[in-house]
Amino acid sequence: MSGVYARRIGVTLAAAVLTATGLLATAPAAQAAPPTPISADTARTYLGQLTVKPEGSSSGYSRDLFPHWSTVSGACNTRETVLKRDGVNVVQDSSCAAVSGSWYSEYDGATWTAASDLDIDHVVALAEAWRSGANSWTTSKRQQFANDLTRPQLIAVTDNVNQAKSDLDPAEWLPPRTAYRCTYARMWVHVKHSWGLSVDSAEKSALQSVLNAC
Repeated sequence: MSGVYARRIGVTLAAAVLTATGLLATAPAAQAAPPTPISADTARTYLGQLTVKPEGSSSGYSRDLFPHWSTVSGACNTRETVLKRDGVNVVQDSSCAAVSGSWYSEYDGATWTAASDLDIDHVVALAEAWRSGANSWTTSKRQQFANDLTRPQLIAVTDNVNQAKSDLDPAEWLPPRTAYRCTYARMWVHVKHSWGLSVDSAEKSALQSVLNAC
């Protein structure tokens, strides 16, 4: 039995048991998407306003400097909140863990029914932010950035696609699903502009190319 299949069987059985004991709460209809990013026209304008300079060093970087998956409400942290938001018919247990639902990964067009097959991607990766100016922020500001639900900075996507992206910028990586690249570039510029982060010249050129094709 494959690991993915086994996980799905496990989630299905867990959901059945919890339903029988009345422990499940069904999420309301989900928007199934992050907050809407700025338009392509606005993104082109904002891109022109970003500071352009060579990417900084990763020296001193640690994910621990960006405390993430903060508590949002009750037992629900940022990760579970995004899973609920980005999924359809998401069912959570008493600890807010998603035990069933359906998720469409915009990056690659895959659909998943087990939350364990998903990662929550920081659109602008934490290490990328560090090299673009976040190294000078307070830990509190970095925590706000890492848990930003207001801007299109967090999205549930296929785990191995997110891992392939790693901390790369748009000059080095774009979603394999080409239909989503315009949206991704708008999201990227929206986040960098909102947080006052810089871009390097190759990154800016790649973003311009994508946005000009929107």
